[in-house]
Amino acid sequence: MESMFILLALIILLIFGYLLYALIFPEKI
Repeated sequence: MESMFILLALIILLIFGYLLYALIFPEKI
């Protein structure tokens, strides 16, 4: 069950990082 939590955390970080990138560089998307 611990691996599922780690996988979920990685997905959340990936989405958050993408949103942050979209806010900083909106013209590249």
